[in-house]
This record gives sequence, structure tokens and C-alpha cells, in this order.
Amino acid sequence: MFLITLDVKYLRIFLTHPVFNSIPKSIFLFLLMCLIMLCIVMTKKTSSNVYLIDFACYKPPTSQGCSKEHVLKHVINHNGHFSDEMLDFMKKGFERCGLGDSTYLSETYFEQCYKPLLKDSIREVEMAIFGSVDKLLAKTGVRSEDIGILVVNCCIYNIVPSLSSIIINRYKLRDNTVTYNLSGMGCSAGLLAIILAKHLLQVHHNSYALIVSTESITENMYLGEDRSKHLTNFVFRVGGAAILLSNRSSDHNISKYKLLHDIHTNTSSSDRSYNCILREEDNAGIVGVTINSDLIVAAIATIKPNVTKVGYLVLPIKEKLFYVVTYITRKLIPSINVYIPNYSTSIDHFLPHVGGKPVLDDLQKTLGFSDETMEASRMTLYRFGNTSSSSIWYELAYVEAKGRVKKGNRVWQMAFGSGFKCNSVIWHAMKTVDHDDELNPWTDEIDRFPVTLMDNNPLPMYFEPSQ
Repeated sequence: MFLITLDVKYLRIFLTHPVFNSIPKSIFLFLLMCLIMLCIVMTKKTSSNVYLIDFACYKPPTSQGCSKEHVLKHVINHNGHFSDEMLDFMKKGFERCGLGDSTYLSETYFEQCYKPLLKDSIREVEMAIFGSVDKLLAKTGVRSEDIGILVVNCCIYNIVPSLSSIIINRYKLRDNTVTYNLSGMGCSAGLLAIILAKHLLQVHHNSYALIVSTESITENMYLGEDRSKHLTNFVFRVGGAAILLSNRSSDHNISKYKLLHDIHTNTSSSDRSYNCILREEDNAGIVGVTINSDLIVAAIATIKPNVTKVGYLVLPIKEKLFYVVTYITRKLIPSINVYIPNYSTSIDHFLPHVGGKPVLDDLQKTLGFSDETMEASRMTLYRFGNTSSSSIWYELAYVEAKGRVKKGNRVWQMAFGSGFKCNSVIWHAMKTVDHDDELNPWTDEIDRFPVTLMDNNPLPMYFEPSQ
């Protein structure tokens, strides 16, 4: 149906007008066909497909590489009065956190006096953002003026002007670029930014969306006596990633992945979930992120429905039937074991957020994935640490560097964090990804992985509920 309608009366006048009679029929038919084609183009429904053209991860300079021993000494030196019990707790925490000795810290951690200033935090964030965006634009060849949507996420660090404004100023994006700046959303914000960009791309046709995920740890080293606030010192490190999405049908052949599904679950209405991860002051007035004993319960309550929704979308009928039959049978015979669907039948690469070794252990056990499937997550935690919302992109870079992403593969990224929130995104590989990418952060060292990890005891987390 055409958007242009003409009153029959005026159409009759037009057709009987002497000027119209003087036009050769062939020319009239040609003009009519042009009008029809124009109407078809104007009313054609734009494709709702969202493509991931490429992404890039920031790799800090080697001068910012640090060992766990260095971090421990740094914390001890700047406190100076930890009890023996507290020192023992921290040593065990660093030994069992799952990190190696080549992760990265911000520059201020290498100074003799830890008194970070605002300019130090700005430098850390700008290095991560500019380092990843520069790589992404170089890899894709997309001009900054062609980007119509920008979504930036950084949890704790907030600045005026916003990080999105910093990017617009640096890369001279258009003045009509749609921008969003997400803060306080935790480690799940990276995928939340993908979901937001997807909805924006469904409204803004023929557009590129740039997503930037990072975190700032410069001002967030905890030096107090509250054990529940020391996890940030154990696992959080410097990192960042930039991702380019498109809804242009012409990008079908050059994109790495197509977005299949996105799933979001949020249990913030529960006080238990809301308070399990909280940035607050301790009794001495020192600010830190409290992670209390309710975390595991909140995580299970949030991740479980997310995983269930993923199963509904991707699992084959056979697996769904087994689960339903077992679920009904357990109502009659409670002694029957719960049937855990085999997600590996539908998922080729599972990339959960590297929150910590215990979390990865529980996810592997619950979902039944193999050690090889969990390899990317464990090696990312070991090599780069927990880089918050960007960690899932270091994991995807790992499987790409290993040459494991084949055309048709399904990739499941899962991120979870404060709130409590859990987000999942399922990608379809549009092609076999070239593993010889010089801008991949793993390329120059991928042959050294995987490494053998020590089967340490769980972290000594004696968390108390926050007051």
C-alpha cells in the first residue's frame, strides 16, 4: 500500500489535462514505474537484524603489569597497622583468587605514596577508552562521523562532563549522535549496554552503534580492616573494550556475529539482593565495596531464571521435554534428581563474567560445561583479572585467538553484578573468525595458554551482612 493517495476527482482532471495527453505513453510508463519504485523504497521495512562488526580490547603497557605480591605489599605499606589475622586473610585471598602475576593496575599503584587525584582517574579511563576505540576504528575502517549511537558504561567512576562527552569531543562525533552514559550498574552493564543499543538500532535505521565498557580502579583500593571489602583488591584490574554494532543490511557480509537473543533479569526489589554488593563506608569512614554473605543466594536467585529463559530460547525439544518430565515427576517423587539440560548441545562457546574462581566453579557444575568450554573464562581471570563489564570481551578475544570460532557457532555471553542483575546475549557467528589478528590482546602470547591452575581451596570469605 502506498503512502501517497490521490482523490479520484483530481486524478481524473490530471489524466484528461492536455499536458498529460501530450506526454508519450512510454515516458509516462517510465515515470510511473519510477514513482512505484520510490514508494517501495520509502515504505520498505528496515531490517531488524543487529550485527556485531568487530570489537577491540585494551591492553595496558607492560609497565603497568603487576604480581599479586606487589598488590599485597602495596596494600600493607599504605595501611601499616594490619593485624596478623588480617594479614593472613589477605595472603590467602591473593593466593586463591585465580589471578596470575601479569595482570594490570593503574599507574598510581606504582607510586610510593597512594594519594590518587581526579586527574589520575581520568588518565586511567582515557587510556582504556581511547586505547580500545582507536583499535576498533582501525580494525573496522568506520569513520567516527558515521557513528550515530554511543553507549558508555563505567560503574563507580563518574565525571563531568560525562565519559560519553569525552568520547564525542575526542573523536568529533556528529552533534546529533544519540548518547547514553551508564553508571552504577555493576559488572553486568556491558551487556546491558548491548541490549540498550539493540533497542536504539531498531529505531534509528542504517546506523552504527559504538559501545564502550570500562571501569576505574585508581581511587578504589581499599585500605581498611573490613574483610568483606577486600575482594576488589584481590580480583579487580585495569581493562576496557569497544564494540561496534550495525543494523545496516550491507554489513551482513563483513560482520563477525549477528545478535540472536538477549535476556535480562533483575532482583533489585529484594532487599537481600539489593544489599549483597554495596559501596559504602566502613566503621573508620574508609570507602569500599561490601560483598556480604547474601551474595551467593542473590546470585542464584537472579542467574537461575536467566539461564532458564536462555534454555527456552536455544535448547532443542528433546532437552526441554526431559526437563519438563523430570520437573513434574519430582513433584510426585522428590527423591529423583533434578535434570540439568545439556546446554552444550546448543551453545558452542559459553563466556560468563569472570567474577571470581568460586563463581566459575559453580556455573560449570550447574550447567555441565566441560573444562575446555570454561577455559576462556578461567584464562581471562588468570591473565587480565576481573576487568568488570569488559571481561566478557577478553574472553571472546581468547576463543578467537585460539581459532575456535567457526561459522554458525553460537556464543553465549553472561554478565552479572550488583543490584542483583544478570544479562545474557546469544550471538551467531557469521563467519569463521581469523585467529591471526595482530590487534587481539592475546595474539602475541596465546600459545602459552591454557596454563595449569592450582586447585586451591575457596577464597577465605568470612563476609558479614552489611549494616
